[in-house]
Parts: sequence; structure tokens; C-alpha cells
Amino acid sequence: MLTQQDAQNASVKATHREWVGLAVLALPCVLYAMDLTVLNLAIPSLTTDLKPTAAKLLWIVDIYGFLAAGALLIMGALGDRIGRRRLLLIGSAAFAVVSLLAAFSKSAAMLIVARGLLGIAGATMAPSTLSLIGNMFQNEREKTFAVSVWVSSFSFGGAIGPVVGGMLIARFWWGAVFLAPVPIMALLLILGPRLLPEHRSEKAGRIDIVSAILTLATCCQSSSPSSTSRREVTLSLGGSPPPSA
Repeated sequence: MLTQQDAQNASVKATHREWVGLAVLALPCVLYAMDLTVLNLAIPSLTTDLKPTAAKLLWIVDIYGFLAAGALLIMGALGDRIGRRRLLLIGSAAFAVVSLLAAFSKSAAMLIVARGLLGIAGATMAPSTLSLIGNMFQNEREKTFAVSVWVSSFSFGGAIGPVVGGMLIARFWWGAVFLAPVPIMALLLILGPRLLPEHRSEKAGRIDIVSAILTLATCCQSSSPSSTSRREVTLSLGGSPPPSA
């Protein structure tokens, strides 16, 4: 049963500030998903430059998604404790810094570490942005539309990843695919504190490290492709097959 307070909140319409804030929240969602696919067309030139083994190439491509999925539970609980906006801004700043590290990696191992850190930083974005949307939009119809925009942002980011990657590779070196998020994250860090409300959960639960580790292990076990499959993907993109591990 709805209380009087719930009824009052449901009747509150979002202002211009909330709608602009929604556009700001869509930015990290687009970049998070884009980083899952932006590297695809850079594999041939990356392989030529860094000369990774087949196993290392697998980790370069896949570790981002593995750690992003595995860290979601931790980041969701952490946002409840320290604040969703604060977590988003910390994660965005880390994402920008580590993107620079990935862009100028000098070895396959360095790029693997950078991609793993990007996954952890990216894991702050989904739970914090969705929670902030729930706090910013009280009207059910507006909240439904805002969540639809949030979901579409991830789909859009994943779709444009190869396009953006191809455009950058055509003009620059493979590391340029990691530089695209830097100015966008800088814009988020400027606008976020002005447009996004801070919110913490009064009933924040403990951070369940064991569940997060089990989630990560499940992702790695069920999603990791075989070396043969990755070699076929690399060949289909026009590159030479990576050397055997």
C-alpha cells in the first residue's frame, strides 16, 4: 500500500536539472559499453606492435569484461556506503587515468593490467548511475523513461565501439582507441558535482567479498573463449595470427 509520502513523491515532476543530469549519467554508460567492443578493430595493429602470445591476447580482449562483471557486487555495496555520486566520480576519474595508461602501454602485460583496472573502474558506473536515476526521478512514468535511456546508453555504446575504433585506427595508432573516454570523463567530473545529487543507503549491507570472487570465477569459466576461436577472430579482422603461447 502506498503511503501519503509515496503518493506525494510520485506526483513530483522532474525539473530541467534532473533531465540534464540524466544526459550526464548517460555518458559513462556509453563509454563503459563502448570499451567492450572498441578494441576489436585494433587487434591486428596491436598484435604487430606488442607481439602478445595467444594467451595474452585473450586476456587483453576479455579481462575488461571479466573484472567489470566480477566487481559489480562490491561496487554496488560500496556505493551504498560512501555515496553513489562519489563512487561514480571516483570511478570516472580512475577510468580516465587508466585509459591513458592503456593507450601508452609498452608491453602486452602492461596492457592486460590496464584493461583489468579499466574493468574495475567501469564496474562503478552501472550500479551508481541506476541508483542515482532512482533518486532523481520520483514520478513513475518519468522514471521508466529515464531507465529506458539508461539501458539504451549501454546498447548504443556497444554498437558504436567498432565504428569509433575503426575511425581512430584509420588515423592514429592502436592506443588512440583508449583516449576517446578521457575528455568525456573530464566533462563528467566537472558537471557531476553540480547536477547529480548525492545519496547513501541508510541500510547499507556489508561488502560480500566471497560472492564477488565467486561471480568473477563464474564469468571467467563460462565466458572465456578458446585460443583457437580467438585466432580465427583475429584472422577475420585482417591480422596475422598471434604466436602460440
